[in-house]
Amino acid sequence: MTNRATRFSSWRSANKRASGKSVLHLGLVSALCAGVLSQVACAQGNANDGSIYQFIDAERQKSSPSAMRDYEYSMAGSLFAVYPTYWRLNYNLSSQSPQTVNDFVRQYPSNVMSEKLAADYAETKAREGDYYSVREVAGSIENADASEACAIALGFNGAGDARALSQKPEVWLNTQVRQSLCDKLAHEMADNPRISRTDQHEQLIRMMRIDRRQLSSRQAPLDKSENILKLAGKLGLPISFDTLRSIRNDPNSFITRFNTEPFSEVNQYLYVYAISQLAHRSYGEAAMQLNYDINQDNHRHQRLLTDMARRYAWRSIAVKRMNMNTDDGFNMEAVTWFRNSLGEPFNYEEAEDYAQVAIHFSQWADVVNAISAMTAVQQEQRVWQYWLARGYEQTGKQSQARRIYNNLAKGVDYYGLLAKDRIGQRLTLNDIGGNAMPNISHKDEARVMQDQYFARAFLMMQNSVSAEHTGREWNWAVRKARLNNDNALALAAAKKAHDMGEYHRSIYAVDNMPNLKAAALSHPMPYQNSVMTYSRLVGIDPAWAYGIMRQESRFQPSARSHVGAGGLMQIMPGTANQIARGMGESTGSMNDPDTNIRYGTWFLNDLANRAGGQIAVATAGYNAGPGAARRWLPTYGTISADQYVEAIPYGETREYVKHVMENATIYSALMGANVPISQRMGVVSPRY
Repeated sequence: MTNRATRFSSWRSANKRASGKSVLHLGLVSALCAGVLSQVACAQGNANDGSIYQFIDAERQKSSPSAMRDYEYSMAGSLFAVYPTYWRLNYNLSSQSPQTVNDFVRQYPSNVMSEKLAADYAETKAREGDYYSVREVAGSIENADASEACAIALGFNGAGDARALSQKPEVWLNTQVRQSLCDKLAHEMADNPRISRTDQHEQLIRMMRIDRRQLSSRQAPLDKSENILKLAGKLGLPISFDTLRSIRNDPNSFITRFNTEPFSEVNQYLYVYAISQLAHRSYGEAAMQLNYDINQDNHRHQRLLTDMARRYAWRSIAVKRMNMNTDDGFNMEAVTWFRNSLGEPFNYEEAEDYAQVAIHFSQWADVVNAISAMTAVQQEQRVWQYWLARGYEQTGKQSQARRIYNNLAKGVDYYGLLAKDRIGQRLTLNDIGGNAMPNISHKDEARVMQDQYFARAFLMMQNSVSAEHTGREWNWAVRKARLNNDNALALAAAKKAHDMGEYHRSIYAVDNMPNLKAAALSHPMPYQNSVMTYSRLVGIDPAWAYGIMRQESRFQPSARSHVGAGGLMQIMPGTANQIARGMGESTGSMNDPDTNIRYGTWFLNDLANRAGGQIAVATAGYNAGPGAARRWLPTYGTISADQYVEAIPYGETREYVKHVMENATIYSALMGANVPISQRMGVVSPRY
């Protein structure tokens, strides 16, 4: 493949041979934009202005602000004009003024790089505590992700602005915050005058529950002592760091003292804290201690434990038990402990845990209770609508269940497919847009490269620009088409990407356009000879192999994960060696599509055999390892595979299996061998 330096040189040489027309054109436009024309009018450029090559050259020098100034002049008005200015401003982002950032956004409105600069600036200033600057640029951010939204909320919170509370449902009681700025927001939101005492009480309980919680062996335990002390102070509770440290070190000693001291409000919180610390070490010991203390307390003339303390103590133990399902397997005791905690508000982690264990054990009234404990917004999510319908179906509310199923069945996602099965509907080719490649008009074909957003993305693809830049421009182009309700443009762009072999781009485009159905683009079937041959050779459904491949790599043969998995079916080096030994050969290259498919299909068959033919379990094993998948099986009796999948403790694996099963069902329809998703998944039997 021609390298970028050679390609840039070749471009310049070719343009010299063509009498320098493109160079003269770009130079003329640049001069006009730098002089007479407004910057906004010049910001768009076009696909034929040659600026992609200047972009490639400029990227090599992006750490030089002076070089970027030269490129800003020479690229002014071109399709890629935004980049040198972005790189110059981003070089020392913290030193820029809010006005400079806003001017940049006004110069390049609705551009992914101006959006990125403003969002990165807001996050930088939020970390520094410069909330004035955050507020100043907040209006320049139109598509904030979770971290960026928290940065903006921190800015508003710093001024006591009610707009900070827009993020309250996401962070205030959330015990699984992933972004540092969201964690910071939850801590600082305690000072917002609109936070009530009830809000403070509920967050204090959550911080006490998760203090010293260790999310993984590779991470230090959480330290929520600062949050606890701040909230306790707001509530007038005399809790000191020394008290917390003493309970952390020896929760049993506090519990012994608690049973000899008179009733106090502060002791209710400290008891929950002590039980939570004990549960971190052993949920079984914590449950025994709590049972003992409640029995003792019930015989006292004046109780030392309020209902609130009892319920939240059970909640802490129940959540800890759910965190141990991979190590210890599922147990009905978690359902009982969640039941014991009813009467106090749930946060999402708690309600989700309660729902999942109830689903695993077919405790349908508990499923309904758990979903009812979620917020109205969470209850409307398709996952919980489906399980609410399942709960209704099993508790005598068939008409309510059917209404929900009918609504879900309008979609062709995992829950839509399951809902279709529940009401006896079949997935048809019409539901997915047929199996033929869509016809694109010449007008729409031309529009793709006339659209500045898609033009940038395609020029990057054609010139092997980094996946980071290309993906950002592509996703933004799809977003703009979605906002404009321009399905025809998105479809034409998806078809063009598909024809270039950029299947991951065409899949993204179709998946992210509402009401756009084009299964030939959203579920392509490249490498058909290899997939069909090797799937049939080992005796697996080729639709399953395609479902795995679509989820693993989006059909990128050179895809490599952060942990080293490679190729179309994302096979780890150690697994490749294991497969090669099983086939009696030396290990081949995982970058070779044919070899990767041959290895991947062999491994799927091996997993299916080890799982006793249970495809959902084998799919979970492909992602998380067969040992983990086996430990999530019921210890006795059988459950439907959708119950097994919904209760998988690893969120990534849970979503992975859903997507693969959805993919495989759609691929089976495309292949003319439609197998309904419920039939494909079947039931799951006790541990094999």
